[in-house]
Amino acid sequence: MITLARPAGQPRNERMRWLMLGVGMLTMTAGSMSQYGLAYLIPAFRDEGLSLEQTGVLVACPTVGVVLTLIAWGAAADRWGERVVLSTGLGMSGLALLAARSAHGTVSLAVCLALAGATGASVLASGRLILGWFARHERALAMGIRSSAQPIGLALAAATLPALAVDGTGAPLLFLAALMLAAAAAALVFVRDPAPLPSAAAQQAPAPKSALASPYRNSSLWRIHAASALLVVPQFTITTFALVFLTYGRGWTALDAGHLLAGAQACAALSRLGAGYWSDRTGSRLKPMRIVAIVTGLGMLALAVAAAAGSSLAVPVLLFLAVVAASSNGLSFTAVAEYAGSAWAGRALGIQTTGQNALSAATPPVLALAIGAAGFAPSFAVVATFPLVAALIVPLAAEPAAIVAQTGRADPATVGARSARS
Repeated sequence: MITLARPAGQPRNERMRWLMLGVGMLTMTAGSMSQYGLAYLIPAFRDEGLSLEQTGVLVACPTVGVVLTLIAWGAAADRWGERVVLSTGLGMSGLALLAARSAHGTVSLAVCLALAGATGASVLASGRLILGWFARHERALAMGIRSSAQPIGLALAAATLPALAVDGTGAPLLFLAALMLAAAAAALVFVRDPAPLPSAAAQQAPAPKSALASPYRNSSLWRIHAASALLVVPQFTITTFALVFLTYGRGWTALDAGHLLAGAQACAALSRLGAGYWSDRTGSRLKPMRIVAIVTGLGMLALAVAAAAGSSLAVPVLLFLAVVAASSNGLSFTAVAEYAGSAWAGRALGIQTTGQNALSAATPPVLALAIGAAGFAPSFAVVATFPLVAALIVPLAAEPAAIVAQTGRADPATVGARSARS
């Protein structure tokens, strides 16, 4: 396998690719705040006369919109590029949030928030920028940096939205709308779509090879999707129930538990960068993903045993899982984008994120019923099976084809630079 050398224009390419990553971080942060940060407005919604059930529905509306439109946005990105898709989707989301400020009644507000999620989902189906602008030996770290925008967005939402909601929800909704419109403008001005890259499926297909060949002709990409979705279950188990476990199961105060878990969330964001760096150094996406799945499964079993025994070791194991369980997201997204190739990356990432969001939405209510019926320890033990099954179905044999597809031709970052200059 031969990687072609980069031409003399490399300094310009270096600046451009990091600019693409910076814009990707901005759009992901804005999207995360508006799609998943509304939970921090629940007290303000309650002060405006809404019931807890009504606020729960409102908070879920953006996620419902995301799930319904992700694949369509991915197909649009494959056809028209991410500059068009990001600027259009984020701009429409900002307008929907502006409309939400003046919505009268819970139903109209719910519709506006669902539309904001449905249009803002364009940012979750993106990823081709990283695929095209970064070479394979550095791409997982870049994707990890980009995916860390999600916990960063949630942290920013926690820090800003409650303070802005002192006089009602109008100010925070305006802030979110302005942030989405600013991200849309940044995408329109700065994003440059890279040239198409081949897919691993094209490398595996019989001659004549085609970069447009469907990557779903065999089971490898479906197996990556399935493993990634299964790994969401322990991640959202810890995210949703760690505070409950510490307060009701271990007698902590909510304030102390919140401070501890906030630090764990910051470490979780860093773990995605670490996993990306590890992947780039080893040249593999799927082997680290399998290792993370095995460690997560064993960690959930250890947490179940510690919880059953009433051991103080449950707390450090819980914090360890809060970091490790979140680390594989960038790995799976990079693997999907590389295996699918530029022609299919948008749709493939849309399918990937749809599956993850579906299981992440189902995990809290289902596990709440399980914990209520059987307790924490048996529930944690059941959750441990999900990452262990994920480890079994990770398709390690598919990775050589992705490496050939991505390194057997011109350096992707160089290709992207040539496309931007044309």
